[in-house]
Amino acid sequence: MKLHYYPETDSLYIELTQEPGVETREVVDGVNVDIDARGNLVGFDIDRAANRLDLSSLETTALPLRSYRIG
Repeated sequence: MKLHYYPETDSLYIELTQEPGVETREVVDGVNVDIDARGNLVGFDIDRAANRLDLSSLETTALPLRSYRIG
């Protein structure tokens, strides 16, 4: 899983898998989900992310991580 923040558009993309998305569906105003060819969830795109979310911190709880990077 990867988080991509784009300050120029204030959007946050949460990439769940590296599979290419073939369809995008808007689930609520400004929140879209990407779906792969098999109907699986690929990622979420959140518009106006800084207004909707607290982007000042990131917390995880009990994730079975093998590795992590801060970049």
